[in-house]
Amino acid sequence: MPLLRKRHVPYVSMERNAVLVPRLPAWRSSVVVALLTVGFATLAGRALWVQIVEHEFHVAQGEKRHRITVESPGMRGPIVDRHGALLAVSLTTYEIWAEPRRMGSPDRAKLARALGIAAAELERRLSTERAYVLLKRHVDATTAQEIDELAIPGITRVSASKRFYPEGESVAHVVGFTDIDDAGQEGIELAADAMLAGETGSRDVIRDRLGRIVSELGTPVQPRNGGTVRLTIDRRIQQLAYTQLKAALTKHNAQAGSAVVLDAQSGEILALANAPSFDPNRQMHRAGSALRNRALTDTFEPGSTVKPLVVALAMDTGLAQPDTLVHTGPGYYTIGPNTIHDTSNHGTITVAQAVSKSSNIALAKLALNLPAERIWTMYRDYGIGYQPPLPFPGVAAGKLRPWQRWRPVEQATMGYGYGLSTSLLQIAQAYTAFAGDGMLQPARLVVAEDDGTGATSGAAEKRRVTTSASAAAIREMLEAAARTARVEGYRVGGKTGTAWKHMGTSYAKGKYRSLFVGLAPIHAPRVIVAVMIDEPSRGAYYGGAVAAPVFASIAGGVLQLLGVPPDA
Repeated sequence: MPLLRKRHVPYVSMERNAVLVPRLPAWRSSVVVALLTVGFATLAGRALWVQIVEHEFHVAQGEKRHRITVESPGMRGPIVDRHGALLAVSLTTYEIWAEPRRMGSPDRAKLARALGIAAAELERRLSTERAYVLLKRHVDATTAQEIDELAIPGITRVSASKRFYPEGESVAHVVGFTDIDDAGQEGIELAADAMLAGETGSRDVIRDRLGRIVSELGTPVQPRNGGTVRLTIDRRIQQLAYTQLKAALTKHNAQAGSAVVLDAQSGEILALANAPSFDPNRQMHRAGSALRNRALTDTFEPGSTVKPLVVALAMDTGLAQPDTLVHTGPGYYTIGPNTIHDTSNHGTITVAQAVSKSSNIALAKLALNLPAERIWTMYRDYGIGYQPPLPFPGVAAGKLRPWQRWRPVEQATMGYGYGLSTSLLQIAQAYTAFAGDGMLQPARLVVAEDDGTGATSGAAEKRRVTTSASAAAIREMLEAAARTARVEGYRVGGKTGTAWKHMGTSYAKGKYRSLFVGLAPIHAPRVIVAVMIDEPSRGAYYGGAVAAPVFASIAGGVLQLLGVPPDA
């Protein structure tokens, strides 16, 4: 077999073969290398800028997204009565929040049923671009637990609180209420908001991308719960006064009414009732004139209820004594173009009888024989024209015109309660002078605290406004005047008042305020009860027929609740 011979392949140079010759320019590789070098240099520069120059900024931005401060509000403090019974308290509730993007349709239907929200309404709330949505406030613990058991992704509950008023509408005007954020809006809730609110705590935490807290940073600041506000109110007496007041409004078809019960010796307010009232637990009821605390904020001409004050001044100055005679016939008295009337011709009567029969003419004559300045000063001493020292919003001061501007007829009407205005509380406060042997005790609504020296802080000092002899004589006159306010088993005293209702620039025809202010028991007064019925319209309108029976029913119940033994 012949040997195979290796074939000879001639060498062909690449430079002479056009197919193998590169077509790209030679500088392109240099450009690519240069661009890569610049790119890496840029990245290195940016890394240097981020890591060193803008380090703090980027750390802050990262913390903003993952590190948050969680606030823990302190629980609002309670409001209690003089015996510690709750008048306002905060209950633990929950807020339900959702992340719409993490919730499926089946979950939404179950959640709507648990929350008691219509499915369409829930869909509307979840149809948003926001990451978190508040679905419902003030969810109770049972419902919150039910929602937890559903294990719906994206649902979070946050602890909150809701204000609750156990006594409801009976004490609503005193306690007031808070708004949806638990800030005081009316009454003691507003006046003592700083003390009740407490302080908010906080803690810094790290959360993951799903919003879950994964770690805690630093030492948390613990929240401080609000303080307790203790009122002088006795909830039993408050409920009694409110119930009797409501019954009187129904009986006489009256527009409104108020009742004040004071401790005769300390001036502490045991009850402060108004009707109509409202339920502070129901937000829809918090509107209109029913919110007004009429006993503190409404003023009116007090009528005959101030006659004992003028008589006490006449006795203090030596102008008259209880047996001093005053001629009131023929039942009217003319001063210039004006005429003053009595309900009938009482003839010549004593000063004591003038109080019992409520003679306008007798009191007008006493007032005209007293210096106008002395009458003005006397009313000021009793607190008329000054705001009572109460921590309460909107407390009225009343009105008392300067004595230099009084005309003779105005000085005369000052003697029987026209030409000045007071609140019901101011009239009740004035009668503490007759209960306290001439010493007026300013009213108090918040229990004063012992400062460690035996004295009490926050309590206004009592002051003398008449002599003890005059005060004792007035008590006897008040007992004789309280014919329609008898309380079984007790001797009581008081003064009626029937005042024309002032509307605009004149008096409203046929519209009255019926008043009664009294002491019980009269020999050693323990309580003062003042009642005002606004616009009774079912026949009777005199204070003795309308307000005096309300006084009797309230005073009788209060004396039994306080354990005061009968004295009649």
